[in-house]
Amino acid sequence: MERSTIFSGFGGQGLLFAGTVLARAAMAEGKEVLWIPSYGPEMRGGTAYCTVIVGSEPIGSPIVDRADAAVVLNPPSLARFEGIVAPGGLLVVNTSLIEAEVSRTDLDVVAIPCTDLAKEAGDDRLVSVVALGALIARRPFVSPLNVRDALAAIVSAKRPEILAADLAAFEAGYRVASEGAARPVELDGAAAEPSAEAVEVG
Repeated sequence: MERSTIFSGFGGQGLLFAGTVLARAAMAEGKEVLWIPSYGPEMRGGTAYCTVIVGSEPIGSPIVDRADAAVVLNPPSLARFEGIVAPGGLLVVNTSLIEAEVSRTDLDVVAIPCTDLAKEAGDDRLVSVVALGALIARRPFVSPLNVRDALAAIVSAKRPEILAADLAAFEAGYRVASEGAARPVELDGAAAEPSAEAVEVG
């Protein structure tokens, strides 16, 4: 088993943090992990991203041509990474900032207002933590409990006063993605069984 996830959005939306939490949770389960951040001028207000690869065997390459999942938190991220997700893969879309529709019909799409849900949880900067909750709800290749434990360990070490908001943000994303309605995903021109789902929460 090997799963690759791309987190993408504006610098400052906590993308590298979300990737770190996912990587640490996977390591706690004894899985092989690669965490690959992007650095450069795009970190200063443009689109930044990181890739997390989780495997049950040693990971042969850090190069991801087809991702199993992508979290896109701003419009440029949707434009850049929608096409990279493998057919049948997961796309988490932050509708607080992205108004464009997903053009592909062969993906499991979770369209939720991540920024708004983060604000309700206590801090709108926790947008990536909301998206991480949605990701794990729909692709539990890492245990939600281990993600919560990783979140608690990382946040408590530096800013324990915001741990409650982080956990609430994760729970909000997990909850709304779990409550979504099913939509058939079209593969090779035909509608598949509704095992993959689309969620939209306004």
